[in-house]
Amino acid sequence: MSQEPKDVAQTADPANVATINFGPTHPSTHGIFQNILKVDGEKIISSEQTVGYIHRAFEKLAERRPYNQITPITDRLNYCSSPINNIGWEMTVEKLIGVDIPKRVQYMRVIIMELARIADHLICNSVIGVDAGALTSFFYPFSEREKIYELYEEISGARLTTNMGRIGGFERDFTPVFHEKLKSFLKTFPKAFEEFDSMLARNRIFMDRTKGAGPISAERALSYSFSGPNLRAAGVDYDVRAMNPYSSYEDFDFIIPVGVNGDTYDRFMVRQEEIRQSIRIITQAYNNLPEGDYKADLPDFYLPPKAEVYNNMEALIYHFKIVMGETELPVGEVYHAVEGGNGELGYYLISDGGRTPYRLQFRRPCFIYYQAYPEMIKGLPISDAVLTLSSINVIAGELDA
Repeated sequence: MSQEPKDVAQTADPANVATINFGPTHPSTHGIFQNILKVDGEKIISSEQTVGYIHRAFEKLAERRPYNQITPITDRLNYCSSPINNIGWEMTVEKLIGVDIPKRVQYMRVIIMELARIADHLICNSVIGVDAGALTSFFYPFSEREKIYELYEEISGARLTTNMGRIGGFERDFTPVFHEKLKSFLKTFPKAFEEFDSMLARNRIFMDRTKGAGPISAERALSYSFSGPNLRAAGVDYDVRAMNPYSSYEDFDFIIPVGVNGDTYDRFMVRQEEIRQSIRIITQAYNNLPEGDYKADLPDFYLPPKAEVYNNMEALIYHFKIVMGETELPVGEVYHAVEGGNGELGYYLISDGGRTPYRLQFRRPCFIYYQAYPEMIKGLPISDAVLTLSSINVIAGELDA
């Protein structure tokens, strides 16, 4: 099957062309997206997107907040894998100030980010199943996803918008309960996941529905600046964790799965294999978790213990400075990217030496994928447009930022 978009506009009968509204409240869009489709019967001739329905001006909000108060608003970007947003931002600030992060913190972050990747991929792939008509596959992995949310809750007290970690590390070390729950998850998840995989991966109906739906070639994906699973499904083995390692990812042994056709089925299968690789990474990180502190020596970002605040003037001053956002960062310009659930998630930060960012630009992979959506669905039936939107995993909070 050719991966180039078909020129169907010239062959369409003008008398049969209709314009329909696909979203923003249509249940098949899984979010606040609007696509105005021109169709000839069931065949899509062209589409035009409208974005910005939940735009919150993240970058401008961040430019008015102290650095340590920006982490909570990164939660609302890709809310399916909030900890990756949180930790990516914290590593950006750490890069600016040039602090050495303890090895234990780096491994702890890897464990949390890979758990978040699993949760993100489970949502995406189970929803693809729903859009192909397999409702059971949506419910099946959610008990396992719930266990990941319980792990989040044990660390931060939150489940969805986690405010995970701090600049320099974590608020506290992993608790004994966290260790027990993580070991249980690593033991039970692989079997449950393979049962979920067996429902869809070789299911003839699912394969017929997803193969050839929303294809994009490697060349076109690169020209759009794709990254993450959507790029790898098109056959390009680019992964930020391997190409530009951070948080000690170079210490771990894992493979980068790639597809061939760049269609919905390949995107599904790439994410399935990435879940297996994430379990592999978590197991390595947990089994080799270094001794040491759970945070760097950064008194400008960590509230002193209450006992010290009540009895020590220096501790009281630090407490006041942190709460009131009076910590100034050095002048500088940095870009830091992590491999998010959807691809390269990057923060471009400019500091003028003040207490808030001078400028902040967020590289959101969903915004990039959505630009290619009209090309990917051109010439396809409407039902394939639903599957394609699900498989590129556009998250409204990240798209609009």
